[in-house]
Amino acid sequence: MAIKTIDAGMLQKMFLSGARRIEGKKEWINELNVFPVPDGDTGTNMSLTIMAAAKEVSQITQPTMENLSKAISMGALRGARGNSGVILSQLFRGFTKEIKEYSQINMSVMADAFARAAETAYKAVMKPKEGTILTVARGMAEKIEEVAIDCDDLEEGLKEVLEYGDYVLSQTPELLPVLKQAGVVDSGGQGLMEVLKGCYDCLIGKETDIEIIPDASGAKASASGIGAASENIDTADIKFGYCTEFIIMLEKEFNEKTEHEFKEYLASIGDSIVCVWLDDIVKVHVHTNDPGLAIQKGLTYGSLTSMKIDNMREEHHEKVIKDAQKVAAMQLEEEQEKARKAQPRKESGFISVSVGQGMNEIFKGLGVDYIIEGGQTMNPSTEDMLNAIDQVNADTIYILPNNKNIILAAQQAQSLTEDKNIVVIPSKTVPQGITALINFVPGQSADDNAQRMTQEMANVKSGQVTYAVRDTVIDDKTIKEGNIMGIGDSGILSVGEDISQTTSDLIDAMMDEDAELISIYYGADVSREDAQALAAAVEEKYPDCDVELENGGQPIYYYIVSVE
Repeated sequence: MAIKTIDAGMLQKMFLSGARRIEGKKEWINELNVFPVPDGDTGTNMSLTIMAAAKEVSQITQPTMENLSKAISMGALRGARGNSGVILSQLFRGFTKEIKEYSQINMSVMADAFARAAETAYKAVMKPKEGTILTVARGMAEKIEEVAIDCDDLEEGLKEVLEYGDYVLSQTPELLPVLKQAGVVDSGGQGLMEVLKGCYDCLIGKETDIEIIPDASGAKASASGIGAASENIDTADIKFGYCTEFIIMLEKEFNEKTEHEFKEYLASIGDSIVCVWLDDIVKVHVHTNDPGLAIQKGLTYGSLTSMKIDNMREEHHEKVIKDAQKVAAMQLEEEQEKARKAQPRKESGFISVSVGQGMNEIFKGLGVDYIIEGGQTMNPSTEDMLNAIDQVNADTIYILPNNKNIILAAQQAQSLTEDKNIVVIPSKTVPQGITALINFVPGQSADDNAQRMTQEMANVKSGQVTYAVRDTVIDDKTIKEGNIMGIGDSGILSVGEDISQTTSDLIDAMMDEDAELISIYYGADVSREDAQALAAAVEEKYPDCDVELENGGQPIYYYIVSVE
């Protein structure tokens, strides 16, 4: 039977199905990363983005197009991580803007929503690049407009659109040579297809077990009292102290009469009884003061396995202690927040994304007010940016993303902030962020500072050294799994077997006749002795340049280097 319309209840289920599908496929999507580095994160970013929205959507008990649209749009916007996550959130934003006024979605409305989704996403990216998730979204938007002219069956029409989306995705390597060389399709486009296929499976009844995603935050505590009833229960109120579980592997006859007798016995020694009999096993759960009695009774029916006994009074004590620590920490945080707000508002403040204790200290030393932990392996969300903005008491706040995959999330946070002037300095690397901060001039206008900081960091060449996680050919270089790679601003500059040699080759490739300063930041997996030896060798090779060595402490990347 044809499906002519979708109501809000079905849309809610479809969205959660799409979220669940990409959550299950995220690691596979991560592996489509063009560069064979150990930080492929497109799948993770898209999954975390849609899951932030799914948590909001799953809490709606009486769905309407309006409340679903708000939950999807705002949840995805605030949860967006990385370029792929931000673009996905913009696709949702455009889609929901189109549908929110309707009570039912038909093929015509769906076509308009696809078109608005693609248009919104393209507008959000300053320099849209074809061969990406944007191309796949636009291709499907054009296809559904064509299909909707003669087809009013959503099942039939959307199937044709998804098939065309797969075709467009397969063509992305023809539009982006780097994809073709690496032998992969665009990972963001693949992620989008997985979301939509999950939605479609639900529409046609293929995906019926939709797990409602709980609110991960749980009940919020307050400093005056944790709030949940169990926290105020004294251990004396716990009548039966041991949570006892086991499985009986039946060796004797066990029937309905035996089951009833066994349950009565368990009731005589405890409560919270669960006794499930299935063929030749019995699953038992009971709260009791004498676990041995339950175990001995179980042994009369057969052998036991999967035995587990927990002291609930002890667990309660530990929970009370942890809750008290939590309250103390919250009280301290509230006091610090009051003290912060009591301080006069500064003219300028700084937020920087950083990873590694050494890098954090460097940024703090340059005057950064708030460090967002993140970077290559975990891109912070728009929500993380907004929380950081809230913590900095300043009229103008400069955000340094220090990663090209975080700039869009920062810009999205900028667009959602109304009470402060947010300036995003588009730093793509840590060295660029450091240079930008050094060139900030107090007392000058935000526009002048933004222009100067952006211009100066453009003079910095950055490089990173890590290892390959798979075999590939990229930038005309054959790379084997486990090889060491030196990655510059424009691609892979060196490949080798030795960390120090590959780093030295990377620096050689970055040098020019105007170079005056070489900065080397060594990571968590490099000893200070090895780093000092490398710095000494570089200093000897380039005596006319100053060489600075710093402990960055960053994971994944053995060295981060800059030449300016």
